[in-house]
Amino acid sequence: MPFVLPFAYLLVRNAEDLAGLWGTLADNSLVGPLLRSCVLGISVAAAAGVLGTAAAWLVARTDLRGRRIWALLLCLPLVIPSFVGAVALIAAFAPGGIVEDMLGIAWLPDISGFRGAFIVLTLLTFPYVFLPVMARLRSLSPALEESARLLGRRPLSVFLTVVVPQARAAIAAGALLVFLYVISDFGAVQLLRYDTLTRAIYSDRLLDATRSMALSLVLGLLAVGIVALERRSSRVGLRDHARGGSPLIVPLGGARRGVAYGFLTVLIGIALIAPIAVLAFWAIRGLAQGSPDAMSVVGDPGLIAGPLLSTVGVSVVAALVTTAIILPIAFRTVRRPGRLGEALAGVVVGGFALPGLITALALVFFTLSAPGAIGALYQTLPLLVLAYVVHHGALALGAAQSAVASIPQRLDDAARIMGKGRWQRFAGIELPLMLPGLAAGAGLVLLSTAKELPATLLLAPPGFSTLATKVWQAAEMAAYEDAAIFALALVAISGVLTWFLVVRPALRSWATPVPGAAPTGPEPPTASRAPEPTTP
Repeated sequence: MPFVLPFAYLLVRNAEDLAGLWGTLADNSLVGPLLRSCVLGISVAAAAGVLGTAAAWLVARTDLRGRRIWALLLCLPLVIPSFVGAVALIAAFAPGGIVEDMLGIAWLPDISGFRGAFIVLTLLTFPYVFLPVMARLRSLSPALEESARLLGRRPLSVFLTVVVPQARAAIAAGALLVFLYVISDFGAVQLLRYDTLTRAIYSDRLLDATRSMALSLVLGLLAVGIVALERRSSRVGLRDHARGGSPLIVPLGGARRGVAYGFLTVLIGIALIAPIAVLAFWAIRGLAQGSPDAMSVVGDPGLIAGPLLSTVGVSVVAALVTTAIILPIAFRTVRRPGRLGEALAGVVVGGFALPGLITALALVFFTLSAPGAIGALYQTLPLLVLAYVVHHGALALGAAQSAVASIPQRLDDAARIMGKGRWQRFAGIELPLMLPGLAAGAGLVLLSTAKELPATLLLAPPGFSTLATKVWQAAEMAAYEDAAIFALALVAISGVLTWFLVVRPALRSWATPVPGAAPTGPEPPTASRAPEPTTP
């Protein structure tokens, strides 16, 4: 199982110097970065959980116009790498930056440290909650909500006491991914100078490799512990996803409709439009001024074609391979729950919390230590794809588990009675029903692969570059015009892929009844069908 390789690497490296490991663990300097990582992870996960759940409810369960467009726009912040978001924030609020020039404000707040990291990571990660919660809200039966309304509950009370408990598993799964993403992030915390575990790992990797490996082990154990705690405290059944009717659509009045539109507009404005506007400012200025450098994309826009094709190709391959490897694990955890399944899921999800550099170093270590053909895999595309699978497998696991759980058991039983073999049932019944959920998970892997940086820098074959590596290299050289153009290309291609692989299948599934579901009539029920109570 490839997902254990990063943890095996950390155990081997730390076992080589046990004295250094214990010295690092006993050092008081460990407490600060560990505490800051936890505080940032919990804060961002909580904020992303609130924003993602509220946005998902407005898109999935209200009568707002243009819900498909809102769904697409709310997913797009995922395509912006954290270091790109940090660069945009710094460029906008730094002294002499865009905000000061446009608004003429002489004093601007300091956005470095926790404040800046919290803002950037919250705005760029709330779609991790929005996507699963939106899918879950579309699958809920309206019976409980209609009963609550008939018993006199107000819409807000119904949402808090009926809808949220039923969506708790999806909210927790999304918030868990956000927490793991935050504690493993390096780009934003490095640029914004917030000293977390990942920043300490990267700064010590050359000068003090022993301390770097010890801190990486602490980070991995923290991730596994959080996953185990979340699974133990959230025993929500996975087999209740089959729809029993169309979801309850809540009509919004004039004032509430305006508040809803305002909330979504502000959220998209600061999470998506503002970073893109900053990048567009630099790109337009660079194209207008030109560049004498023949290797600059400003002077030769055709240089963007190679990295763009490489990004799309390797991301699609990584998404497909990851889904194929994760699906058996999802079947095991859902169909045969137990300690083995939980251990497998914990290892997969825990690998997501490790920095991409650790995953890449683990594969380099085991590849170069192996004899024969395995050693020849170093700096090849198969090894790079394997690094993506190991690092981003957790993004596909939750969606795959929900997809497996959405299959009504009676369909499998009926096919079994008719004499259908295991592979016939899988190809003819299970796979078609799972495709929307699997596509959503594959889309998340694809987007994360497209913006992956450390693993690509270390494992990519000579001459192979992606848009993410081009953005980082241009930023390192202070060529912000080139960095902005590559970043905008990354956002554009990721937006197109997001629509086809994540949003479009999810929206199409809204109108697709699950086999065996109760008939729902020509229109989805609305909250207005429940008579208003006469008493509060």
